[in-house]
Amino acid sequence: MTKQPQASAVPSHEPRPTLAAVAARAGVSPSTASLAFSGQGPVSESTREKVLAAAQELHYGGPDPLAQSLRRGRSGIVGALIPARIGVSFRDPVLIQTLDGLAEEISVIGAGLLLMPDIGGDVMNVNTAPVDAVVLVGCNADAISTLEVLRRRNIPIVQIEGPGDNDVPTISVDNRGGTRLLARHLSDLGHARVALVTLSIDRNRGLAPLTSEREAEATITTTLERIAGARDVFPDVTGMIAAGSRSDAGREAGLVLLDVPAEKRPTAIIAQSDLLAAGVIAAAEELGLRVPDDLSVVGFDGIRVDGLERSLTTVRQPAQGKGAAAGRAIVDMLAGNVADEVAFDVDFQPGDTTGPAPS
Repeated sequence: MTKQPQASAVPSHEPRPTLAAVAARAGVSPSTASLAFSGQGPVSESTREKVLAAAQELHYGGPDPLAQSLRRGRSGIVGALIPARIGVSFRDPVLIQTLDGLAEEISVIGAGLLLMPDIGGDVMNVNTAPVDAVVLVGCNADAISTLEVLRRRNIPIVQIEGPGDNDVPTISVDNRGGTRLLARHLSDLGHARVALVTLSIDRNRGLAPLTSEREAEATITTTLERIAGARDVFPDVTGMIAAGSRSDAGREAGLVLLDVPAEKRPTAIIAQSDLLAAGVIAAAEELGLRVPDDLSVVGFDGIRVDGLERSLTTVRQPAQGKGAAAGRAIVDMLAGNVADEVAFDVDFQPGDTTGPAPS
């Protein structure tokens, strides 16, 4: 016997059931059906049950989201422009915490989050993405074309740690002051030969020496602020630009700085993230150097680094708080209000990775 194919619950050739059809089946007006289905209106329990039963009979799953967004003039989506591809970004716990805070705050207005990598050149993504607002998360100062596209769309824009001269409400962190605290700590311990392992300084994501030429063309505000903080204490400090905020990138940069004759080797390294600091410590151990006896290492962020069984000397920044502040600013702007700018302090956290400069 030949088996007949089973019919689907909603045959593909049938049109999508409408709320009007549900209302007609339940014997109520479309507005009453809408209130009953949403559960947010003054509708009796018996009427609500009739409407829900009619919806089930017609396989009606809810209002068409596209039609809803057209009626409201909004998509219910907030875009987050992130500075690297999503696969790379999701290995950065600071960025993940920031996005968590952002998503939680915009959820109070029922908005979702759309991640949009800003990887240079192509602005079609932000030009066409169905978003009501955009948060720039640590993006480059050279993302001018992207910013112009967003402004032409006349949608709210907030930035987290971006350049301060683009008239965009900013959620900032005391990157310079935090790094200054770390540098002073090292200076107080007697260190004079100090080197930097920095975050990316522009769109180029390769390992490279930190030179005056690269700094002159730098576009990433966070990196520059942290360099400035170190130079408030060690005016001539230089070092290596890491290929990203990853432990393996910190290790690569650390090997370049440390695999040199002892008299040229730094006695302390200021890494611009805790992940980079963990990589520098791994490089030191690989070369037979003891931390902190031979080398002191500091980080920045105050996160837990998987595999690092040390108490890292660092400063803690409120990563989730940054995202939450940006989310609140977006909610305010979508309501037609002026967004408040927020500047966060950081907290010094002493650990066991720093000690007196070796004699």
